[in-house]
Amino acid sequence: MLTFHVITLFPDLIERYCSVSIISRGIEKGEIAVKTCNPRDFCADKYKKVDDTPYGGGAGMVLKPEPFYAAFESLGLNACPSLLMSPQGTPFKQSFADDLAKEENIIIFCGHYEGFDERIRNLATHEVSIGDFVLTGGELGALIVIDAVGRLVPGVVGKSISLANESFVNGLLEGPAYTKPQVFRDMEVPEILRSGNHREIEKWRRQQALKRTYERRPELLEQMTLSKEDKKYLDELRSGS
Repeated sequence: MLTFHVITLFPDLIERYCSVSIISRGIEKGEIAVKTCNPRDFCADKYKKVDDTPYGGGAGMVLKPEPFYAAFESLGLNACPSLLMSPQGTPFKQSFADDLAKEENIIIFCGHYEGFDERIRNLATHEVSIGDFVLTGGELGALIVIDAVGRLVPGVVGKSISLANESFVNGLLEGPAYTKPQVFRDMEVPEILRSGNHREIEKWRRQQALKRTYERRPELLEQMTLSKEDKKYLDELRSGS
């Protein structure tokens, strides 16, 4: 079982999300667990103060190291990934999610206010960013990691084949998908998908994934090993034929 340990000042944000949908079902099955740890519980003063003014002056408040170190040490987990959510971190990728899904424990630090005292960063094995923007706290980023990693744990998502065909799993964006009705507002399901010819359907899906990636994220194709058939199809796309 994979357990996420989230060090956060707002545990309710984490717990509410994890009480619904696929992550909730994974927890009920005993495949994953999500635990929260609030640094306020480790403050020595009666006001449970977790932040203070920055040395050298400046706007905002900075998270103090003492309660975060105490929260981290209370877990007793030193040999596991410790992720600090930060816009300064390495972009979170599907390949990293794949690696994390093989772990037994993952610690996630959620910041707030004007950020962490620099010494808190020493507790992290990775700094992780979910994009080039700034949020009010790290909880949304932590939930993205929990969702992306948790659903990869065997038994959490019902059919593993659905994971194999998703965007970024094989380096490509996922192609279009259709369901009933066959025709909706003059928009019809492609005939190939109704043909029953599974070999041709898989070929069509591969080409559609290549096409969508070429149109929307062409830089991903530069990182892939493409077959001769893939390259031929992409050449046709580029030439407009």
